[in-house]
Amino acid sequence: NQKDYSGSWTSISLRSATGNATDIYAHSSGCFSDTDLLKKCGYFGKVLNQIKCEKESVRLLCLAPGSEIKEHTDRELGYGFGNFRLHIPIKTDENVQFRVGGEDIRMNAGECWYANFHLPHSVQHNGTENRIHLVIDCLRNAWTDDWFAKAGYDFEEERKSKIPNPETVKRMMEELAHLNTEVALQLKQQLQKDLTSF
Repeated sequence: NQKDYSGSWTSISLRSATGNATDIYAHSSGCFSDTDLLKKCGYFGKVLNQIKCEKESVRLLCLAPGSEIKEHTDRELGYGFGNFRLHIPIKTDENVQFRVGGEDIRMNAGECWYANFHLPHSVQHNGTENRIHLVIDCLRNAWTDDWFAKAGYDFEEERKSKIPNPETVKRMMEELAHLNTEVALQLKQQLQKDLTSF
């Protein structure tokens, strides 16, 4: 989508919703399959097999020098939402600025990175070499919970981020009480229960 970037940003899929290498979209169809390209690239298959969870789209993304991925958010793409995106830089340049949630992240070649892409993020390529990343969209499971815990993921912070604002919940309960229907009163009771459980 040209409005999301300027310059040259190209992609090819190793795993996609249609099984075609040219299907570069990270849709949430629930049904993904390996492309013929992945079958020809044994090393990428070995890397993917090390990550013991269900994979959705897997792509190679190339951002050319002088290009920019404009700030945007990927709705509910973060570990706390049950899915996550990993970046493995294959080739990069020290003059690439990758910003997530207002923080610059330096991703070096060969490293594996997670970031919460539900937060605003952007990439500015001020270097001279193509930036090529293996980008893997995954679904959370017990194995990944253990992996993330070992890497220092803050599960307590995740839990806190899900706690609703008490004032907002109280206003919602008041509005439901005004509706005075059976369903509205049931929802109000559930909200009251949820509010006291946090």
